[in-house]
Amino acid sequence: MELNLRDILTVSTILFAVIDIVGSIPVLLQVKSKVGYIKAEQATFVSFLIMILFLFLGESILKFLGVDVKSFAIAGSLVIFFWLLK
Repeated sequence: MELNLRDILTVSTILFAVIDIVGSIPVLLQVKSKVGYIKAEQATFVSFLIMILFLFLGESILKFLGVDVKSFAIAGSLVIFFWLLK
C-alpha cells in the first residue's frame, strides 16, 4: 500500500468532522460524572491508534466482513443520525 499524504489528510478531516467533539460534550460530561475522571491522553492515543489501523487495514476489514465502503458510510451516517435523535 502506498502512503499518500492526501489520503491521510482526507481521513483525518473526515474523522475530525465525524467525531464532533462539541456534540460529544454531553456524553463526555455524563461519563465523567459516572466515573469521576477521564484520561484524556490515553483516550487520544487509543483514538489515534484506531485511526491509523483503519487507514491501513480498513478496506481489508470491510472486505472480510463482506461490506463495501459506500454501504459502510451510509450505515455509519444512519447510526450517527439516530444517535443524535436520542
